[in-house]
Amino acid sequence: MSASREKGIVMIGAGQAASQAVVSLRSEGYEGPITMIGDEAVPPYQRPPLSKKFLAGEIGFDRVELKPAEFYASANCKLMLGTRATEIDRKAKTVTTSDGHVLDYTKLLIATGSRVREINVPGFDLEGVHYLRSVGDVAEIQSHFKAGGKMVIVGGGYIGLEVAAVAKKNGLDVTVLETANRVLARVVDPIVSKFYERIHREAGVDIRTGSMVVGFEGKDNKVTGVDTGDGEIVPCDFVVVGIGIIPNTELAEEAGLAVKNGIVVDECTRTSDPDIFAAGDCTNHPNGVFNERLRLESVQNAIEQGKTAAAAMMGKEKPYNQVPWFWSDQYDLKLQIAGLSQGYTQAVTRGNPETDRNFAVFYLKDDVLIAVDAVNRPPEFMMSKTLIANHTKLDPARLADESINMKEVANA
Repeated sequence: MSASREKGIVMIGAGQAASQAVVSLRSEGYEGPITMIGDEAVPPYQRPPLSKKFLAGEIGFDRVELKPAEFYASANCKLMLGTRATEIDRKAKTVTTSDGHVLDYTKLLIATGSRVREINVPGFDLEGVHYLRSVGDVAEIQSHFKAGGKMVIVGGGYIGLEVAAVAKKNGLDVTVLETANRVLARVVDPIVSKFYERIHREAGVDIRTGSMVVGFEGKDNKVTGVDTGDGEIVPCDFVVVGIGIIPNTELAEEAGLAVKNGIVVDECTRTSDPDIFAAGDCTNHPNGVFNERLRLESVQNAIEQGKTAAAAMMGKEKPYNQVPWFWSDQYDLKLQIAGLSQGYTQAVTRGNPETDRNFAVFYLKDDVLIAVDAVNRPPEFMMSKTLIANHTKLDPARLADESINMKEVANA
């Protein structure tokens, strides 16, 4: 075991939150050493493009890389890539890594992100059953991209539908199997689900809802079909499973930090240990806009918590308290989401999702706007972020009326 006696800031995780924290620490005036530990062999990169333009081969790694390796060197940030943190000793204020290093820290940032939820059915370990979470995963999936090849996607969420769009444009025969009775069931109103099902079917994707996967069939240890339990085996050359992600909280939990659906942090990303902070997908944090604790899986959340954590490590209070937002690219459609629609009492549509490729669905709770799904409608998305933050009460009829400019809908 070797020890680094130079105390500084240590970051566990090498993703969006950690990369942002390095940038923000230097802009906040921190001059000490920074060490970033990442289990992948490459510097931090953006994950959202992996299921979109990167999977399609339209952009290379240089376009998803957050900062070139030279940036970290110039920022006096040591990258320990291809290694894992295996233990946090809060009393000694050290982090032990899988290759035997022991790092001292003054402040620690846990930005361990999340991992894919794996499917546990017979045949899950056959060759050709893939997940999409890393650049390595993309390379494996792309190796099957041959026109006319048969692909089955398990899961009709954002990842599954984005992959379906890319695969279809590459000439593959695509079937999507979704357990729920509609796609995107966990996150959007049936209006939006119906729209995306129509779009994908028109593109030639076989969307099957209410379809349970009970196993994978194979030959010579390679997947050849998906068993849906109803007597049919859906033939395939390969499978992509997209059934959600799980926050990586085990290290924090083993260290005795408070964990409940994520690492519990305050509005400044402090954990239950004043010298340990956490940011990104792995955190459970308070949100003042919705007055509840949230665990978010989004780029915006990772970036803003990275900024807040850096400031807090420098003794500056810059609470993170914003309207969450997300996006999804499928074909020529950009879905932009602001807010959280859970608990809505009314959905109001602006535009015609049955015939058009641009519209917005507003989610109201007792006439207060709490979320929007905007498809190719940037003005509705941008304006809604402000209206949601201000807990604005709206007249549903004015919202639906496209003759009224979005900037005027709040003016009764």
